[in-house]
Amino acid sequence: MSDGTDSPTELVQAAKAAGLDVVAITDHDTAGSWDEAAAAAADVGIGLVRGMEISTDHLGHSVHLLAYLPDRTHPPLVAELARVLAGRDGRLPLMLARLARLGIEVSLEDVAAVSGHAAASGRPHLADALVAKGYVHSRDEAFNRYLGAGKPANVSRYAAPLEPMIRTVAAAGGVTVIAHPWGRSGHQQPDEAAISSLVDTGLSGLEVDHQDHTPETREKLRVIARNLDLVVTGSSDYHGTGKVGHHLGVNTTAPAEYERLLERAAAASAASGRVTPEVVR
Repeated sequence: MSDGTDSPTELVQAAKAAGLDVVAITDHDTAGSWDEAAAAAADVGIGLVRGMEISTDHLGHSVHLLAYLPDRTHPPLVAELARVLAGRDGRLPLMLARLARLGIEVSLEDVAAVSGHAAASGRPHLADALVAKGYVHSRDEAFNRYLGAGKPANVSRYAAPLEPMIRTVAAAGGVTVIAHPWGRSGHQQPDEAAISSLVDTGLSGLEVDHQDHTPETREKLRVIARNLDLVVTGSSDYHGTGKVGHHLGVNTTAPAEYERLLERAAAASAASGRVTPEVVR
């Protein structure tokens, strides 16, 4: 329900076919996929952890924060996600205008035609529209030429401050993990000192095993996680046909680490007093 090309049902069915025991669904800044995915998981017989990937900012750096098993009705969480999604929708006309100045004609209707039931239309959908109209061959090319940071059609948008969002997810009874922390920017930010500070705020884990992390990066992050008693997770970061090289199950989470994550989620739920989603088993 954000920028993947599979429906929630198709995603769960694909995860089952890939031989996974359990899968997390973490659309960007929305829980809109949860009900459909949970029904599909119960139907095909696979575990499901409901979550979301929240767009946050930390000291000027973009950080994707995975929030697992929060109460999606917690008012502060609802309000902040609405603000993030509004920022995503709001910058789309600005990016279209920049593309038009480059002689690239794409309309809001063109983007809507490829975005499906997404909670908000963002850069991946604009990239898909560029592909559909023949301006580029892939999402990657669209980002590399036009939409990525520093490229001619990129426009910044609102992202939630990281530390307050960690606290908000905790208040909603969920647990937080930083997604691909050293992957996309190529910079080791947040560094160990910053991560240690985030642990004090309530951070529960690091996504260590990810395709954007080299073996050396993974080992450094694993050491940090061990030093700070953080849960180590792995993820395929699967987006269907929207992202190459990220096949379902290409990275997984060790069973012992998964159980640690669930233990922390149960503790967070109890401490919050909120009604949080159960894991589909």
